[in-house]
Amino acid sequence: MSSNDPAIVVAALYQFVTLDDFEALREPLLAEMQRLDVKGTLLLANEGINGTVSGTRDSIDALLGWLKRDARFAELGHKESYCDAHPFYRTKVKLKREIVTMGVPDVDPNRRVGTYVEPEDWNALIDDPEVLVIDTRNDYEVAIGSFEGAVDPRTKSFREFPAYVKQHYDPSRHKKVAMFCTGGIRCEKASSFMLNEGFEEVFHLKGGILSYLERVPETQSRWRGDCFVFDNRVTVRHDLSEGEFEQCHACRMPISTADQSSDKYTPGISCPHCWDSLPEKTRASARERQKQIELARARNQPHPIGRNPRETSNA
Repeated sequence: MSSNDPAIVVAALYQFVTLDDFEALREPLLAEMQRLDVKGTLLLANEGINGTVSGTRDSIDALLGWLKRDARFAELGHKESYCDAHPFYRTKVKLKREIVTMGVPDVDPNRRVGTYVEPEDWNALIDDPEVLVIDTRNDYEVAIGSFEGAVDPRTKSFREFPAYVKQHYDPSRHKKVAMFCTGGIRCEKASSFMLNEGFEEVFHLKGGILSYLERVPETQSRWRGDCFVFDNRVTVRHDLSEGEFEQCHACRMPISTADQSSDKYTPGISCPHCWDSLPEKTRASARERQKQIELARARNQPHPIGRNPRETSNA
């Protein structure tokens, strides 16, 4: 990294791997992240590890090296982008039942997943008229960017995806299915689920949208719009630079410049997506949180983003 490059590396990582002792990993991992001044959140579960973290080049390299000293993480992959300051305020390691929540007990990507498709081969696959292309992300993510021709399931959370598939698709008619998500993790679980349901040919974009944006030239891209990311940047463009969207801290929807010009937008309290739908208790909490944010900014201190009612994952 040259002296002109952004100071902070943002690393999105995950691996499905059986961790029978995942509870015991929490404290050593948290201590190492704190020692290295790495911020962000990592999730640990019996099925693996998932999360997005930020730090200097040296600290991210050191954390990845520390993880890979455990033979189970030897093949741990990650995707990088860059910014001028930490996009996270805190350092957390959380224990979960699943590293991406689908809620279907018999789905195990450690045993069975679909066929990985390299980003360079993705265009040819989705251009095939016989291939059903499904965006496995949630509605607020799809709203700001997706691949040409992809189906939007309009799900509010990943838990709704299994029911959506069962309601809309038939393995006897939909012979080829291609799926994608932000970083690849949701598709691993979704492809495992669909194979269990009897779908024969199931493909998923290796490394997700972020790898595609990194490796496929924009002149050849089938991607349209920005890509939602689960940190304070909110979105990234095709070159992985920070996008122009902000996020409503009341409902967590990404909001455009036009949204911010609306008379229904009050920073931290409401936006055109939620101004007439949030319960008063939630709105009161948003007002108090915005007050604390403004006080923290005035003191030049880190400030809390607050409760996120959505499922947050780099998937």
